[in-house]
Amino acid sequence: MSAPTVAGGESAGELFLRAAALVPAEHYALAALAVLSVIGYRFLELHVLGDLLRGFRGGRVDLVFHPASEIYHCVASKCRSLHGRYLVTPWLASPHLQTLFLGIGRPPSFTYNRQLYTVRDGGTIALDWFLASDLEDADGVISQDASTPLVVVVPGLTSDSDSAYVKHLVHSMARKGWNVVVSNHRGLGGVSITSDCLYNGGWTDDVREIINYLHHKYPEAPIFCVGTSIGANILVKYLGEEGENTPVAGAASICNPWDLVVGDRFISRKLVQRIYDRALSFGLKGYAKLHQPVLARLANWEGIKKSRSIREFDHHATCIVAKYETVDTYYRRCSSASYVGTVSVPLLCVSALDDPLCTREAIPWDECRANKKIILATTPNGGHLAFFEGLTAGRLWWVRAVSEFLSALHESSYMHRQKTEDHVLHSSLESSIDKSPYVNFLGDGMIAPATDDCPVNDGPPCSQIVNELKLNNGVNATQQNEGATEAEIKSGIQVDAVHAQSPAGSAKQQGEKANKIHDAIAPVKRSINRLTRYQGRSVWLLAYISFVTSWPLLGSLAFIVFRKKFRNPFSAK
Repeated sequence: MSAPTVAGGESAGELFLRAAALVPAEHYALAALAVLSVIGYRFLELHVLGDLLRGFRGGRVDLVFHPASEIYHCVASKCRSLHGRYLVTPWLASPHLQTLFLGIGRPPSFTYNRQLYTVRDGGTIALDWFLASDLEDADGVISQDASTPLVVVVPGLTSDSDSAYVKHLVHSMARKGWNVVVSNHRGLGGVSITSDCLYNGGWTDDVREIINYLHHKYPEAPIFCVGTSIGANILVKYLGEEGENTPVAGAASICNPWDLVVGDRFISRKLVQRIYDRALSFGLKGYAKLHQPVLARLANWEGIKKSRSIREFDHHATCIVAKYETVDTYYRRCSSASYVGTVSVPLLCVSALDDPLCTREAIPWDECRANKKIILATTPNGGHLAFFEGLTAGRLWWVRAVSEFLSALHESSYMHRQKTEDHVLHSSLESSIDKSPYVNFLGDGMIAPATDDCPVNDGPPCSQIVNELKLNNGVNATQQNEGATEAEIKSGIQVDAVHAQSPAGSAKQQGEKANKIHDAIAPVKRSINRLTRYQGRSVWLLAYISFVTSWPLLGSLAFIVFRKKFRNPFSAK
């Protein structure tokens, strides 16, 4: 079938090409530029038009907190940054541009004082100090007292004390008169790996040891911690593991990935995220090359060299060295979102909803709202660890927010105080279904909770209650020490011995025996009362079991009793 023709013998296609040739090339260039602009605007997630329509007022800072949170009403309410708006630097109106500029911007210039600390397993950690006096005294003489607050900074993945955002934070806190120390990860900051242990996204042992060391060395200085990116995940996980038993007075978590499984899925979802994934894996391989002799011995070196994503690097390096079965197992066990419920330290969490690395899908909104110690602040824009503000992009908004929060916390009476009593902490992964109403059936017929710990911190362990029940049930056992003291009887260590008694003076002896039996039974009563108070469900379960197991016997007794009563009327009839 031939193409349609018009007068002159030309086809429609030929006429269209001739008409297109009449359009100037400049018009085609403008059209192509417009199409590329739209594509680039969407690809880079620019929001300059939205800022223009809003009159460059910025986005509102949304706060999530418990309604009865004293940390919010008495601390966060005094922070102007948390109750205002955040306006992005106009020429960086994109999360990708902000994140990119973070690596090429000009941070404050200063020099650290380095201290090498050796941990228990032989590993070496570089502690880079910057004191408030370093800004004032050229000779570096410390002119502050022992109660000057100390800020511990935990950097992000492959970052160290020389990272731009770390220097912004360190310089800002030092200007407020506080001392700052950056705890670099193992193998970073120009320090060699001196043990067979590497850091990872859930490795809290180093942070725990550094904080305890600083607390013992400077006992009068309140310690505050700031974690960024993967360092924030490590910090929140550490706070959840320690609960009340941490010397940290307050903390801040910036751009926390929260759930590493969700973050792994997110970073491989779109093209722009895959670019970040490739860039981060390149940085991890550079870290591995610096310590090739160690990693070649401990991990799969050939797999590390071929890694093209963070997940592949974790598969060939992290999981092998840290002995995780799979990558997802590593991600699930090390996600800090599972530890939010047990955080007992005032904690400010800052996240940008357009973060290109840490997705908003992983933020534990409900868990943060349920914890009275946590304030979650989110902004519509900010990128990853950037939050540039001002026309010159010389400041970071989150640094100002953290500075205000920690200062207000330090001036208040709500700083966390470490408890001295020993107690057992539970991971937030353990739900209440693991504690009650499961029971153990003892040999003497008693029922006790199956858990080793009671839900109340100030009460004794349930294992202690069970031991008291076991020991005090042997009041009439075959022990021969008749002269047991009252203290030994109350502690359940010594019980009464039953001996043959003569009729003479039986009343006096019976009275003494009654007192001893009463003293011996008292711990049993106390234990039962504690068990009833701590594990109320077990009491109902005990009643149910008693009813189910005893109703046949009660039914037989009732049948015998009522059969005698009704036998005569039946016979009379």
